[in-house]
Amino acid sequence: MGYEANIKSAQSGRRQRLVIVISLVALSTAFFVVISLLQPPSSIKNGVENGVKRNARMAAALSSTVEATADSVITTIDHPAFEIIETDHISEFGASSTLYRHKKSGAEMLSLSTDDDNKCFGITFRTPPQDSTGVPHILEHSVLCGSRKYKTKDPFVQLLQGSLQTFLNAFTYPDRTCYVVASQNTKDFYNLINVYADAVFHPRAISDPMVHAQEGWHLELENVEDELTYKGVVYNEMKGVYSSPDSLLQREAQQSIFPDNAYGVDSGGDPVDIPNLSFEQFAEFHSKFYHPANSRIFFSGDDDVAKRLEIMDEYLSDFEDSPESKPGSAIEWQKKRFAEPVRVRHPYPVSDKGEDGQADTHLMMVNWLMNDKPLTPLEEITSSILDHLLMGTSSSILYKSLMESGLGDAITGGGLANELLQGTFSVGLKGVKPEDVDTVEALVVDILKKVAEEGFTEDAIAASMNTIEFDMREFNTGSFPKGLSLMLGSMREWVYDRNPTNALKFEEPLAELKESIAKDGSKIFQDMIKEALLDNSHRTTVEMYPSKTMEEEQLKEEKDRLATIKDSLKEDELQSIIDKTAELKKLQAAEDSPEERATIPSLDLTDLRKEVTEYPIEVTANEADTGVTVVRHELGSTSGIVYAKLAVDMSGVSLEDVAILPLLTRIMMETGAGEYDSVDLSRRIGTHTGGVSVSSMISGVNQEGADEGAVTTGEHFVTKLLISGKSTSDKTEELFSIFDLILRDAKLDSQSKIIEMLKESKSRGESAIQGSGHAVANSRIRSRYNVLGYISEKMGGVSSLDTVKALLDQAENDFPALLARLENVRSTILESSTCRDGMILDLTGDASVFEKIEPSVKNFLNTLPGDSSEGAVKLQNFYSEAHPWAKQAKEEMAAQAPITDEGFVVPTQVSYVGKGGRLYDVGEAVSGASSVVSRFLGTGYMWDNVRVMGGAYGGFAQFQPRDGVFSFLSYRDPNLADTIDVYDGASAALMTSAADLEKDPDALATAIIGAMGDMDGALGPDQKGSLQFNRWLKRESPEQRQKFRDEILNTKPSDFKEFAERLKAMKDPSSAVVSSKSAFEDAFKSGKSFTLKDIM
Repeated sequence: MGYEANIKSAQSGRRQRLVIVISLVALSTAFFVVISLLQPPSSIKNGVENGVKRNARMAAALSSTVEATADSVITTIDHPAFEIIETDHISEFGASSTLYRHKKSGAEMLSLSTDDDNKCFGITFRTPPQDSTGVPHILEHSVLCGSRKYKTKDPFVQLLQGSLQTFLNAFTYPDRTCYVVASQNTKDFYNLINVYADAVFHPRAISDPMVHAQEGWHLELENVEDELTYKGVVYNEMKGVYSSPDSLLQREAQQSIFPDNAYGVDSGGDPVDIPNLSFEQFAEFHSKFYHPANSRIFFSGDDDVAKRLEIMDEYLSDFEDSPESKPGSAIEWQKKRFAEPVRVRHPYPVSDKGEDGQADTHLMMVNWLMNDKPLTPLEEITSSILDHLLMGTSSSILYKSLMESGLGDAITGGGLANELLQGTFSVGLKGVKPEDVDTVEALVVDILKKVAEEGFTEDAIAASMNTIEFDMREFNTGSFPKGLSLMLGSMREWVYDRNPTNALKFEEPLAELKESIAKDGSKIFQDMIKEALLDNSHRTTVEMYPSKTMEEEQLKEEKDRLATIKDSLKEDELQSIIDKTAELKKLQAAEDSPEERATIPSLDLTDLRKEVTEYPIEVTANEADTGVTVVRHELGSTSGIVYAKLAVDMSGVSLEDVAILPLLTRIMMETGAGEYDSVDLSRRIGTHTGGVSVSSMISGVNQEGADEGAVTTGEHFVTKLLISGKSTSDKTEELFSIFDLILRDAKLDSQSKIIEMLKESKSRGESAIQGSGHAVANSRIRSRYNVLGYISEKMGGVSSLDTVKALLDQAENDFPALLARLENVRSTILESSTCRDGMILDLTGDASVFEKIEPSVKNFLNTLPGDSSEGAVKLQNFYSEAHPWAKQAKEEMAAQAPITDEGFVVPTQVSYVGKGGRLYDVGEAVSGASSVVSRFLGTGYMWDNVRVMGGAYGGFAQFQPRDGVFSFLSYRDPNLADTIDVYDGASAALMTSAADLEKDPDALATAIIGAMGDMDGALGPDQKGSLQFNRWLKRESPEQRQKFRDEILNTKPSDFKEFAERLKAMKDPSSAVVSSKSAFEDAFKSGKSFTLKDIM
């Protein structure tokens, strides 16, 4: 469950899909989600001659596209309870659509028929808030806590525990609430639909105040002499959100630009306002907005349309039509009414660094309301391409100019945000000196004026157009279901009472835009900059200034408020709170009865696929005597696209220089290469490919002769520099040429650009610690027990922040020394005698693609650096010998990653609590049953005790069979010491569960099914190739994969008991916690002490 903010922060590798927007904040999500920068664009000349040249050049740039989906015949399915409003065919995605209206209830339902077996269902309600009590968000959490048909306390978690779902969540936008499920198993899919449909229309929450108390907020008091406190899952979630400077900036930006409509308040809830929400108001909100007439019901996939209609009619027939529902939820347009731009200032919390500490800086962002009337499809696509031209890559003019100005450390604002009724455009900087805030604002406006006057170059337009068109045609949604992406895309129109399928169509407006560009160059973009931005006075500038007392003031305000409430209460009123606290805790701790559990629909073990899915792989060592190993994955169809990876060995790099690998991989993409400056390189990539990236990969491998299913020493691993990319088959020569160019000739000597990168990395790292402290804690814990964990943490964990700071100091004060290190790392990787032996070219495509690209592959292999035969030297065998980094890493671990309890102090209102240790020693076999048990702990004991009773937003249990290390984690947690006590009680609780499972085979089956669901997610073609490549690289046998799967399927209660015993006997346990200074002080009073480090 998540809260979706409107104005997004800039994120690395950011690319916005035009009509299919996926922006989810899921339960345990870290925020992923830039970057060379260009010279001022030259003017695009007018005239017939230049117009003809532009036309030909643009046509060439855009002629190579992904294979289009064939049209299909629309088959309409009728149902007596529904009337058909419209049928359509969305050729862009090969989908036939029918828009239905339920005659009795007035509900609308969009049914998309596709060949996708990952079936998706969603139901969306328009839910505009009137205040910042967070009622839409709290209701989103609460409706999934039991319903008319499904009687358990939390059907949502029962589904998490025992479903094959590929997506199961809900999320709150500023104006709507979405409930979405997906599954590849048809029986499971129907189970999920039924639970969600009953939940939204008939929730227990509207008649049981305890649900509102648990998920929203409640006053808690166990004894009269205790302090009164606020508790509640959403309350604590939003405390975490409001602890982040980036989130505070986004909130202020949105509310400043929308002073008159629903977007001017916080649908997620302001922690100060959440306690003002009464149960009566909460229930009334559901009554008003959760009527079927205010819903938009969505289906997509290869399931039976008639069955969709039958299922939904069962729920919708309970309701009469409500003609007032849609008008009652209509979103008012925010008029562009500012006569002149508005300035807003707001504090954000920082730690007191003392007199010698680094000066705190400001964040600022300039924001525009783009439109106050609906945009045409042409205007929609134009704004998205314009956004990419301005902000899409590090070479985009606005992004580049701001970063090169030296006025700040990192970009704020994600450019265009167009998921709501009205679009906004936001951009600024963080790490700004107070005296430079006005300068940044002026610079933003000046850059836009320059672009409006001079336009964009042909190359820039071609690159942006190809990038977005490739993205749309490929339709690669990663780990998210395609149906979910289609739903969110359609909702951008449908939720505002416009045609849902028009939002998914891009061919016609794209053709219009190409025609306009061919005729008038960049004029269409220049005109939009003038009209939507420069000539638009509905603009705000938000400045966030640091406050060393804000965190303390917030704590004091809350305590004073609660003390005032307590002082105003009579003895019987206090006793009532004590009684309700006890009642809530009793309900939370109570087990669902067998009869209640039986109401939740479930699968049987017989519904599970018993065999591991294997994907094609063909390995050719020393292909064509080049010394390079080529790995091919020939799939049924990849729509004319080849997915390629070049892996180059890095084992010769010293461990001291491992920490600069993240910097090197960014430099390879962002500073230019060979004859190309950063701008030209970025445009070449954008014009000819679907994207190129560089990363470093460290992968543990199975040691020769060792048991595949046993805990490894962590000393056997492979280390690769990975260049990845994709293109259509006719552009593979270009793709490989770019690979070779950035591998050999990336420019390492751009001091100013490297300083920009390091400042940005520092800013991002600090934000990650504050916003994703659970991931930071987990990484730190694992660094103490395993060489691989230590190296990974060194490169990307909390300790890497110190490395970034040191590198920044070196870049600013001794750049020649840093340059020498970078050059040495590259020359070591490209050592001619060894580099080809460590090279692997991994290719994923279909038969037609492989046939077409073969000449390009042969040419690429022959032109790669290194000796192919004479003079070539074999690298060590990493599968039989320890990696060169392992010995030194083991020596460093004692000093750099001691097994101790550490606390990392940041300004925050919540905690991220981690504790872990070793459960299995090296060489001990780990059964697949361990996956079932650890998942059972996470979705059961941790959910109940850390989230439901503890009030944290999330609680997790993570176990890695390869290293034998287990960790407990919490996310946005109001507790610290109490949470550690919960962790310490897990073994006893698990032992009790083991005994209970002996008498409850259905519960055991549920746990097994859930674990199997985690193994079998839907994969795109590139993911299938990557998965099989990684299996091969690790030397993981199909037999071992099947053995592990069989062990999951055959899990027994005794496996739970054994795991519980290992938890009780956990070796060398230690903690890592991200929290505030005051929380650590309170924990110390409870007997929990930590070695503290001030991070910010």
